[in-house]
Amino acid sequence: MFDPTEVVSSLPHLPGVYRMLNSAGEALYVGKALDLRKRVSSYFQKHGGQSPRIELMLSQVAAVEVTVTRSESEALLLENNLIKALIPRYNILFRDDKSYPYLLITGDRFPRLGFYRGSLDKKNRYFGPFPNAGAVRESIQLLQKVFRLRTCEDTVFRNRSRPCLLHQIRRCTAPCVNLVAEADYAEDVRSAELFLEGKDDEVVQRLVDKMSAAAGAQRYEEAAAFRDQIAALRRVREKQFVSGESELDADIIACAAVSGITCVNLVMVRGGRHLGDRNFFPRNADEAGAGSVLEAFVAQHYIERAVPPLIVLGEKIEAVMLEDLLSRQAGCKVQIVTSPAGERKAWLDMAAGNAALGARQRLGLQATQEARLQALQQALDLPEIVQRIECFDVSHTMGEAAVASCVVYDKASMQKGEYRRFNITGVAPGDDYGAMREVLSRRYRRIVAGEGKMPDLVLIDGGKGQLVVALEVFAELGLTDVALVAVAKGEERKPGLEQLWMPGRDAPLQLSRDQLALHLIQQIRDEAHRFAIQGHRARRGRARTTSALEQISGIGARRRQRLLARFGGLKGVLSASVDELAEVEGISRTLAQKIYGELH
Repeated sequence: MFDPTEVVSSLPHLPGVYRMLNSAGEALYVGKALDLRKRVSSYFQKHGGQSPRIELMLSQVAAVEVTVTRSESEALLLENNLIKALIPRYNILFRDDKSYPYLLITGDRFPRLGFYRGSLDKKNRYFGPFPNAGAVRESIQLLQKVFRLRTCEDTVFRNRSRPCLLHQIRRCTAPCVNLVAEADYAEDVRSAELFLEGKDDEVVQRLVDKMSAAAGAQRYEEAAAFRDQIAALRRVREKQFVSGESELDADIIACAAVSGITCVNLVMVRGGRHLGDRNFFPRNADEAGAGSVLEAFVAQHYIERAVPPLIVLGEKIEAVMLEDLLSRQAGCKVQIVTSPAGERKAWLDMAAGNAALGARQRLGLQATQEARLQALQQALDLPEIVQRIECFDVSHTMGEAAVASCVVYDKASMQKGEYRRFNITGVAPGDDYGAMREVLSRRYRRIVAGEGKMPDLVLIDGGKGQLVVALEVFAELGLTDVALVAVAKGEERKPGLEQLWMPGRDAPLQLSRDQLALHLIQQIRDEAHRFAIQGHRARRGRARTTSALEQISGIGARRRQRLLARFGGLKGVLSASVDELAEVEGISRTLAQKIYGELH
């Protein structure tokens, strides 16, 4: 039995991180503390008044491990890293998304405007981050309309002989064919940079001065062009600028909970422009307060990411330590405001409304998915325990580069983190039955060995033949309690005419087009199809851009180049004899025999 008294008495009065573990050694909870002994002991005091969620966690604790750190800030960093690595079931968890996208202006002679995601290069200028790719592309379109900067890749730019369509529709000044002076293009680039920095008044004044100068010199067409730019820019300001603090960068974060669904809304403002917002749905936040959710979000979201100088929150949190850590990370003062006023309060109200809307939408979606699942159980006469569904599909081009996909539906949504692809290698090209046998055997042999969760229902993209193969594989593995359904495309492969083949039935079942059960099957089947095609195209592309010579040990880039040059390509190498191969510089007779054997 776990004795908390003995554990607590051995802990130091120092900052650090503690981990609650169950009997299997799995992390239940990871937390930080300024004083490890005081913090851990607070969990086991009888008068502690813990929430039901924490009480449930404590009933499973079998051990407590601690790591001492030099400061509470260092403990926060370690806590965040451990939460991401261990994924404890009682911590509030936010999905660790990919890096945010930026708007890029390159450092070329004629800079290019573009979309960028990844590590930043000092030779270019980056603006953002933006909440999503759509916000970046919308900004690019906006800048094209107003400042007419090029967006083409350098390879296209260097090889143009005449203006492209973007020039004809007044979205580019065509620097590729010298239709704009370098100095004038540089002026447009500078104006775009000032606009993205929030200095819109300066941009407008620059354009007004140019318009006045052109009109004074009686260049009326040029003056009219500047007039149109000013009008377009003012329309943009009316639409996108949300504050009189036009140069301010800030993130506004609000939290809302509706019927057990918690949503965090992040609004990004850069240079006074509202770049957009994004919803986050944390796990394990059912009984947590809004303050705890927001504190977890700030800690997990901003560490090792770009941080704006101002973060506005809708709840009070322990902000001092986070401000200190984020300021040192950003290299400038970062302020966390929890009681905003004026326009910042208006931003926060907007974010709170977005969060509540996001929670209601997720709740509605969840209700729809639950209704679909219940309809599926009834339509196929499945037990009510059916919750986890796996679906398989095989994609290939006339047998080439066959790839099978396995997608997972669980907890009323697609679980993309559990998707798997399988390269089919052990069957003849085009043998769909053999491919299905291979993927099912590989997938469920591991699960039977205890390496994954067993599904309640397996869907297979195919007809009666694929169902027979699946039944044989399941019989070999001793799987008798998993429901099987093969989904065959109906007449003319039209959606809504699918035929469902099930064990023990001589004829397929066909559901009506408006049946919720069919909608769920189509959703899962289409996702498996998409995932398989994506993997097949990637594998086929690699195969077609990779030379067979690259797979032969002892053949480096130089020898490969000599062989291809000597015989005019891979086809010539394939038709060459061992003696002919040995005549190539750097190819011994032994290596020539090896090459011939590998290629044939």
